[in-house]
Amino acid sequence: MWLSFVDFLVFEKFGMSGSIGNAVHFFIYDSVKILTLVLVIIYLISFMQTYIKTETVRDFIRGKSQFAGNFFAALFGILTPFCSCSSIPLFLGFTQARIPRSATFSFLISSPMNNEIAIAILFATFGWKIAFLYTVVGLITAMIGGYIVGKVSRDEDILIKIPYVESNGEVYFEKLAFIKRLKDAWENAFGVIKDIYLYVLVGIAIGAVIHGFVPADFIAKYAGAENPFAVLVAVIAGIPMYAGASTVAPLIEPLTNKGMLMGTALSFMMAVVALSLPEAMILKKVMSWRLIGLFFGIVGTGIVLVGYLFNIIL
Repeated sequence: MWLSFVDFLVFEKFGMSGSIGNAVHFFIYDSVKILTLVLVIIYLISFMQTYIKTETVRDFIRGKSQFAGNFFAALFGILTPFCSCSSIPLFLGFTQARIPRSATFSFLISSPMNNEIAIAILFATFGWKIAFLYTVVGLITAMIGGYIVGKVSRDEDILIKIPYVESNGEVYFEKLAFIKRLKDAWENAFGVIKDIYLYVLVGIAIGAVIHGFVPADFIAKYAGAENPFAVLVAVIAGIPMYAGASTVAPLIEPLTNKGMLMGTALSFMMAVVALSLPEAMILKKVMSWRLIGLFFGIVGTGIVLVGYLFNIIL
């Protein structure tokens, strides 16, 4: 129904056609669809967050095996709406609470990569299967990446003092009325939408230009199936950029529509949101260049492998 209305509005009411008509149609249709679904999904996640406290997660992870700790740390990353830079303070909190290093890095990888905004936009654009597969692969990447970083890192790579913190393992959930939780979740979701909607619209606008004006042959030539190095190039191109998932995720649909393979497009998004030069500069205050290099190398390699995997199975 909404698609039919947009068709009527753009092509009949205003008489647009060709590249301009296709670009405007793409922008209007995707803007409403994506922002609506993002609001719904963020609201649901915000409601779940009212039952979860950072202190609870810290105590819970501390007593678990390495595999379980990495898994729950990566899973917790999905529930934290942070980019690569803003997830660092919580990463420091995990470090100072003496959470195992592998788990703290699993969180640092997962939090921006498995950002709920990116998942919501993928769901709105490609359906639940792609969004679910992306989330699962992101969790696995975070778990394995955290494990490897934990194995190869050294104590001297951490430049901040880590005080001894003893915990009795007790955790406390704030007792809020159900209606209060619903209200708080709505206020948080609406606040997130207010913060990101311009970035989402910018991403959709760029995508609309690609959809309407960029020749399909151009993208297919450099990032299509014929280029065996397309995923590697996409990841290298993504690392110097710094943008939130709300801006990058809307580009996936027009890029894939123009011939870029899904794995290549997703690997580009993962590199932009999970690895960035500003993140490296902030991390330099808390860890050595050696560990930063290992972190970027391990995560970057994982993203490249994930991109090729997606290209094979999708």
